[in-house]
Amino acid sequence: MDVDAAALAAAAVPHVLAAIGAYGAAVASKVEEATASATVNLGGRVLRRVLGRKESAAAVQQAVEEVAELPEDADRVAVLRAELRRALQADAELAADVAGLLSEAGIAVTASGPRSVAMRDNSGIVQTGDGSAAWQGPGPR
Repeated sequence: MDVDAAALAAAAVPHVLAAIGAYGAAVASKVEEATASATVNLGGRVLRRVLGRKESAAAVQQAVEEVAELPEDADRVAVLRAELRRALQADAELAADVAGLLSEAGIAVTASGPRSVAMRDNSGIVQTGDGSAAWQGPGPR
């Protein structure tokens, strides 16, 4: 299975953030299947799976702790997404497992080929190509 780790990490982050918001930095051990919402449950399952990979566990755990301290900090969320991406890129089996978890939850992540884009939600411009330019919002004055 050829998985785009960046798209996969981006799709997983909202669920991981929900789990961190509900349980804090110890989310991987606190999520209880029966009482958690579907999003929190999925985020906890993704984190437990990623944290099970010892090569990346420390970096991902550090990112989780930083997001738990200040969840509205976009830079900390970006670091978490990057650490998830690194773990997924380094381990094809892990990426396939996480893709399976997201797929079971009805979250499709598909991107293939150069300059491909995969996303679940977007409120801005998505553009690919050499030398392209775009403007969003009121025109320049």
